[in-house]
Amino acid sequence: MVAPSLGRLVIYTRKIDEMAAFYARHFGFAVRRSATDRIVELTPKTSGATILLHPLSASQKEGQVLVKLVFDVEDVEGFCRTAQSNGLTFGKIHKTDSYAFANAKDPSRNSIQISSRAFVQH
Repeated sequence: MVAPSLGRLVIYTRKIDEMAAFYARHFGFAVRRSATDRIVELTPKTSGATILLHPLSASQKEGQVLVKLVFDVEDVEGFCRTAQSNGLTFGKIHKTDSYAFANAKDPSRNSIQISSRAFVQH
């Protein structure tokens, strides 16, 4: 049996259009919409998981689920500078012995992170 791979993440939100624009602008996702589907699909232009934006129900609260989306970038400082010029501010850049990372929030207050951890040579 082949082990399944992570292919999609669902984000529940009341801000579908704002979220689609955010992930397209800052992380390069392509936005796919269908007139017959209420879910908006964000596909990465390279490799990685697809994000599905799902309308939030009245009983759900935005950002209440403890999930963090981590985006792999080789140059955390450079990405932060570019993001800042595009209107996305990351917090302090944290550095370990082998990688760096920084955190921010998307328009629905979900935690996001950029990290160079994936590029560490083991």
